[in-house]
Amino acid sequence: MMRKKRKRGASPGPCRSHGPGPATAPAPPPSPEPTRPAWTGMGLRAAPSCAAAAASAAAAGAEPRRRPRLCPPPLALLLLLLLSLGLLHAGDCQQPAQCRIQKCTTDFVSLTSHLNSAIDGFDSEFCKALRAYAGCTQRTSKACRGNLVYHSAVLGISDLMSQRNCSKDGPTSSTNPEVTHDPCNYHSQAGAREHRGGDQNPLNYLFCGLFGDPHLRTFKDHFQTCKVEGAWPLIDNNYLSVQVTNVPVVPGSSATATNKITIIFKAHRECTDQKVYQAVTDDLPAAFVDGSTSGGDGDAKSLRIVERESGRYVEMHARYIGTTVFVRQLGRYLTLAIRMPEDLAMSYEESQDLQLCVNGCPLSERIDDGQGQVSAILGHALPRTSLAQAWPGYTLETANAHCHEKMPVKDIYFQSCVFDLLTTGDANFTVAAHSALEDVEALHPRKERWHIFPSSGHGDPLGGCSLSVGLGLTCLILSVFL
Repeated sequence: MMRKKRKRGASPGPCRSHGPGPATAPAPPPSPEPTRPAWTGMGLRAAPSCAAAAASAAAAGAEPRRRPRLCPPPLALLLLLLLSLGLLHAGDCQQPAQCRIQKCTTDFVSLTSHLNSAIDGFDSEFCKALRAYAGCTQRTSKACRGNLVYHSAVLGISDLMSQRNCSKDGPTSSTNPEVTHDPCNYHSQAGAREHRGGDQNPLNYLFCGLFGDPHLRTFKDHFQTCKVEGAWPLIDNNYLSVQVTNVPVVPGSSATATNKITIIFKAHRECTDQKVYQAVTDDLPAAFVDGSTSGGDGDAKSLRIVERESGRYVEMHARYIGTTVFVRQLGRYLTLAIRMPEDLAMSYEESQDLQLCVNGCPLSERIDDGQGQVSAILGHALPRTSLAQAWPGYTLETANAHCHEKMPVKDIYFQSCVFDLLTTGDANFTVAAHSALEDVEALHPRKERWHIFPSSGHGDPLGGCSLSVGLGLTCLILSVFL
């Protein structure tokens, strides 16, 4: 038994050996073996083979050990094993955390698209939305590292917070519509519908304005100059009705202007009873006809009137239908501007299709050339009297100069100003055109459409002028004097 035991452990060394040898004497140094090429993958140095390791140990006179041990694997094999394990998670490396800067920006736009800088509380709500935007960008900062859109957004947030004097600490707007849902807040309702997946269309607002002799800008951004003497409906849908009354400005001229505006906010479930507002020349009240200044219950009124300038400028804010209305008196006449959600503005019956804001003025009532360029400047709608009577106090040059002081951009509002001065001689129409453009900038949802530039059209007597404003005015001047 003892001999068998010694035989089993007769060859001590760092590696197990299967060759015969004396039981009582250490094994002689083995003859050199042909070595296999050691693996040099992964850029590592060649690892020694087991046989080479055994020879080195024997030559150094290593003490025999009773229990043999296995040769450890080369380091390269360990790295290969780790690499293999890492490949199990290769999907994680190939699909890093998604940069959500677009979602952050979309939420910010959703929180601020309904805000109006002209109303009370704008700065507070805008700062809340900015802080929410900043928090969202911080949460996605790691995933957005190196994303140019992300870094641009961060810089933009910083600039806006400085401009609005927003503190970094404070309340934030919630981007969860379920939490902020308010049945009498149109923006909240629209956000809740989008959150539930019931409404895939983005919230879109439309603008309509009426000013001057009068000049009409429709929901489709078509610009027209119309006669429309008497009472005409601007808007008549399931939520709101707006009617204007126009009277002649100068005897013998087809140009008219607005001296009465009637607005009906229709009853809407628990949000408000029906409210009627009426303004006439020299009577621009800051209340509805029943004497109230708001509609709806609670502190946050769903409908309210705000007087900006006594007897001259009022605003109406209808939260429950997301609608804002501006009414002004400038000189002897009234102007109106309105912003309304597209889905509500287009909610009407077939019998309600006569709406100037929707379909424009009837062709028989227009006095422009179909391109927004008032043909009255060309002499077609001016009274058939002397030029001194037709253009009291102004020539084409002086009218251009006067309007240019208020409106440096020579767009359709500039040309409307010139037309009004030549037709009436009343400088208040210059202020009306300028205020109308300011209302566009405050209410129109798309900045790139604020300015409308007239085209010469196919009926240009000079055979076609440039679409640029400068050459367009040159065409008008030449048309007048030829």
